[in-house]
Amino acid sequence: MTRHIRHAAAFCALLLVALLANALRVQVVQSGRYDDNPANRRDSIARYAQPRGDILVDGAPVTGSRDTGERLRYERTYRDGPLYAPVTGFASQMYGTTFLEHAGDDVLSGADPMLSPFPLWNDVTHGRPPGGNVVTTLNRRAQQAAYEGLGGRKGAVAAVEPSTGRVLALVSSPSYDPAVLSGNDAAAERAWVRLNGDPDKPMLNRAARQTYPPGSTFKVVTAAAALDAGVITDLDAATDSPAPYRLPGTTTGLTNEGPGCEDAPLRDAFAWSCNTVFAKLGVDTGLARMTRTAQAFGFNEADVRIPFAVAPSTFDTSLDQAQLALSSIGQFNTRATPLQMAMVSAAVADGGQVRTPYLVERTTRRGGATVATVATAGSRPSRPAMHPSTARLMRELMVDVVREGTGTNAAIPGAVVGGKTGTAQHGLGNAGIPYAWFVSWARGERDMEPSVAVAVVIEDGSARRGDITGGGMAAPIARAVMEAVLKS
Repeated sequence: MTRHIRHAAAFCALLLVALLANALRVQVVQSGRYDDNPANRRDSIARYAQPRGDILVDGAPVTGSRDTGERLRYERTYRDGPLYAPVTGFASQMYGTTFLEHAGDDVLSGADPMLSPFPLWNDVTHGRPPGGNVVTTLNRRAQQAAYEGLGGRKGAVAAVEPSTGRVLALVSSPSYDPAVLSGNDAAAERAWVRLNGDPDKPMLNRAARQTYPPGSTFKVVTAAAALDAGVITDLDAATDSPAPYRLPGTTTGLTNEGPGCEDAPLRDAFAWSCNTVFAKLGVDTGLARMTRTAQAFGFNEADVRIPFAVAPSTFDTSLDQAQLALSSIGQFNTRATPLQMAMVSAAVADGGQVRTPYLVERTTRRGGATVATVATAGSRPSRPAMHPSTARLMRELMVDVVREGTGTNAAIPGAVVGGKTGTAQHGLGNAGIPYAWFVSWARGERDMEPSVAVAVVIEDGSARRGDITGGGMAAPIARAVMEAVLKS
């Protein structure tokens, strides 16, 4: 009898070992396969079993969570959804996440190990701590001013703090309410189809993900390159600039919108945006120096993140002289995002330094304790786009534009404002409605240095060609955004 008991015990032990070995195989060796199986909803159930953390603007949440009582229990909500959509993106139970909802997903969903009270706590408890918060750099008043200024017209606004690179406003229009995509019902499916089929592309982040020909706002880059290279040494000396200007190697004559550009000094040519002067100036400066300066400003940089990816702005590095002339006035293949052009203006305001833009100040636990902080402004990456002496001259030129040139609509009483207008041609034979641009910076009367730089672009296909100009349509929006920051 004892022998039979020993055999039974040994067999039971063998079965136990086999059971444990199978459990080890399933939980360790094959865990990845089960985790990635579409039929496994445990991760989704855990993700939506608790409220999602919030995205904060000026210390207040612009997101929330709603208890649906369903298996995927909590659904994302948004306050002023269309206003902040280019920043928050959406968090959908069906379509995933975008923008800050995506870049900050680990913190917002509670999956970030740094939210745990102890190391490996999540692995032991098989649970998630409450979702943390993402604190943005946005200025609520500036964001509102930009959104209201666009008024539903196609376009975008980007504003940054020159001395740090903090993004103060990021607006794209037309916009949409991300809340319509939050759930997993038929209404969310219909909204997804409708938004993706909308020819106005309301889900496109025009401020950071769309590039445009920058037109005459690129003359800031051309002027800086020419001054750095010594091609221009005196802002008030006459230039050898015929009008019209024959593009090198062609019979095509480049003209200006108004008179008075022939041999105009750089100061006057900048204030009145003379195409002929700047096209020739780009050719005289040369492709190598123009490319070097454009890239120092941030053009052709492929990996800009704020923390979500920004579309690269481009300056063609293989141009003949005629193409270089057109590129130097922001045409041909030159393309830029509004955020990039805000960085160009900010570099002038900050003594020639380009600061890496960023949108997240820090992440916190639900109770407010800091989890991670971005590097301090002084330690963040920066690079020179131009000599400090050139930046001082560029400030003069931009101030003249607002004081007595094409940008007088951006003037703010009591503040020093610099700007540059742009009207960018596009379409077959330049027959499309021009894009209206304005880039600027402002220093309050009590400030030592400029505190805001702005770029505005409007692509309003409903406007008459003669009515759309950077000074007329875009400059007032920039002024409102700058005023909002100066009064904050």
